[in-house]
Amino acid sequence: MPIQGPAGVNQNMAPNSKPKDNVVLFLGKVLFSLLETMVFSIIPKPRKNVAGEIVLITGAGSGIGRLLALQFARLGSVLVLWDINKDGNEQTCRMAQEAGATRVHAYSCDCSQREDVYRVADQVKKEVGDVSILINNAGIVTGRKFLECPDELMEKSFDVNFKAHLWTYKAFLPAMIANDHGHLVCISSSAGLIGVHGLADYCASKFAAAGFAESMFAETIAQNQKGIKTTIVYPFFIKTGMFDGCSTSFPNLLPILEPEYVVRKIVDAILQNQLYLCIPKSLYFLLFLKSFLPVRTALMIARYLDIFHLMDGVMKKKDEKTSSTSDAIRYPNPT
Repeated sequence: MPIQGPAGVNQNMAPNSKPKDNVVLFLGKVLFSLLETMVFSIIPKPRKNVAGEIVLITGAGSGIGRLLALQFARLGSVLVLWDINKDGNEQTCRMAQEAGATRVHAYSCDCSQREDVYRVADQVKKEVGDVSILINNAGIVTGRKFLECPDELMEKSFDVNFKAHLWTYKAFLPAMIANDHGHLVCISSSAGLIGVHGLADYCASKFAAAGFAESMFAETIAQNQKGIKTTIVYPFFIKTGMFDGCSTSFPNLLPILEPEYVVRKIVDAILQNQLYLCIPKSLYFLLFLKSFLPVRTALMIARYLDIFHLMDGVMKKKDEKTSSTSDAIRYPNPT
């Protein structure tokens, strides 16, 4: 017999239990979302218009950052370019203007320094306006075995590849929340999904950046901030110069990526409000295998694909050329 509590409340019923019709409605919504995903995997999703949007790109002085700037220039966006390399950043600014951008603003900023990020962010707000698309792209790579990597370089990896994301979010997210409009983009890496020999500090910083971006996505959803979108990008190694010497034994499965191709995919994902983007698509399958395969089996596959020797050429070049901390922070995101 049901136990009746105060005011006739059935004490046998869990306080958060939901009526059956709610369960049916929930299952219907789940089914609809799956069908919608299947449809949009065949028919491209509508792209949003980013003309007039203020797009801030860190690490814009060369590589992926520069190419992203040129793509958004063609789409009519207002560009805010950040890089520690002033000459490279100004060159990107000129190229963006030639590509059709009517408003381009270049700022020298050391993203590894919190005070510098906040200082330049305040300058951007006063001179340009509220950033509506934030692309955290700046990054560095040491390319050394863990015990052979100087402490200051490992700290710099975290400062640029991860901590800078904290400071840029702190600087620009409040306006996005106030406007209920914005897009947060994290350029992580395949090394932010799977640990790689010779990239211990880089992998750790990229895992951290992706985890932070995903957590902030969850926070915006929990607070019903529907106008703020998130995109997290996991590309395999890209031909940007930072991974010179990196090789792959199976280029059809895991190719060293062309920068132009990667940028087209990133921009397309942003325009479609896509949350996760793995490049190439084979990464989705490899990540799926990692989630359930026995460790011994996964290691056999990794050895067969020669995953443990991806960085041998890079580490050899690093050994031949001693890199200073300033050398390491010159470049935009290598991913």
